[in-house]
Amino acid sequence: DRRFFPSIKTRILAMNNNGTNIYNYGKRVMFQISDTEITDYLETANKINKSKEIKLVNIQHEFGIFGGEFGEYLVPFLEVLKKPVVITMHSLIPFPNEKLKRVVQEISKRVDAMIVMTKKGVDILREYYGIDNGKPKIYVIPHGIPNVTFESQQKEKKNLGLENKTILLTFGMLGPGKGYEHVIEALPEIAKNYPDVLYLIVGETHPMVRKKEGEEYRNSLDAKIKKLKLQKHVKFYNKYITLSEIISYIKASDIYLCTPDNPNQVTSGTLVYAMGCGRAVIATPFIHAKDIVTENRGKLVEFKNPESIKNTLFELLAKQDRKDMERNSYYYTRHMTWPNVAMAYGRVFKEILKEQAVEIKELPKINMQHLMRLTDKFGIIQFSEQTNPDKTSGYTLDDNARALLVSAMHYERFNEYKQLKLIKTYLDYISFVKDKDG
Repeated sequence: DRRFFPSIKTRILAMNNNGTNIYNYGKRVMFQISDTEITDYLETANKINKSKEIKLVNIQHEFGIFGGEFGEYLVPFLEVLKKPVVITMHSLIPFPNEKLKRVVQEISKRVDAMIVMTKKGVDILREYYGIDNGKPKIYVIPHGIPNVTFESQQKEKKNLGLENKTILLTFGMLGPGKGYEHVIEALPEIAKNYPDVLYLIVGETHPMVRKKEGEEYRNSLDAKIKKLKLQKHVKFYNKYITLSEIISYIKASDIYLCTPDNPNQVTSGTLVYAMGCGRAVIATPFIHAKDIVTENRGKLVEFKNPESIKNTLFELLAKQDRKDMERNSYYYTRHMTWPNVAMAYGRVFKEILKEQAVEIKELPKINMQHLMRLTDKFGIIQFSEQTNPDKTSGYTLDDNARALLVSAMHYERFNEYKQLKLIKTYLDYISFVKDKDG
């Protein structure tokens, strides 16, 4: 909405669990479906059909959200629905059994486009489900990430009270299959050699796990920590955390660990969030990690293998300057930022609706930070390596002239005093390089 306002306004159809939960949703939620009530699906599809405002439906699909075996209640919903449909497949399972394969194939027959988050997702749809790239058309749009600046760990470590600590981090909903126990088992030797190491496990237990098993998994991790005498080196932050908190913890981390046990995991939001904040990562070789964790961005370790994790941690911790890995991760993920993902979705919607280009109606706020970062006491430096000024590139008259114009226009509009300092710097530079004849 922010990217395309007022061309596109989105509203939400919310899925409710088991028909027992009632939520006081905000105004953006137009409809609700109880996942186990098939009549809800049919009635809501008819309501959508009657709405003149709704032009297209985008389904965010994950197995387990929708009712029936493998979410098969979605099929009758799609049968009744007459609007164009784009479905985003957050997960895809290779080697499906016949029932799972049939459900995904039936969904594919009733949508106009399928979006997957990695190129491997396209291969899985073709190879294991027999879905080609004709009807529906398949698009690759990556998992979105926040757009954050590339910074060192020190500022956030100070903000979180973690100065003088080497931070290893994992975040997300806690539950079996995440592989946290294998990381904990890898830590005793690490802690002996790096007494300042601290492994943070950030996030509360998944509500569905807590409903079925309580805190059994967290308690088992806690028992393992005590058994291995790692109380000073492993800490839980048992809370559902906001986006700003997530970013803060990732920025404070020295190495991010993503160690799920499932080799067929096609998408990991936590992994791309960490790389998007410019952090070196250690991951098990599940499908998504194999696609994006290259040697210059992080390291892959063996599944359920504490020894492999330990050796890799030693390797990365000994590498005093991990900045190259961090920069490479940050640079690689720029196409995944939410504004870029929004643009990609806009292009797909435009193609499906056969409408004219969706134009950006609202420009972002002017941000002068990079201009100021590039400017020293002499003038504006010509080039930068991502966010870092490259002083070896020198200064040019045309860059300083343009910077002068921008600063003058900004001061005229906003009357910010700091712009006068920039204006003076650029004027002094132009005066300095001017020939005697003017």
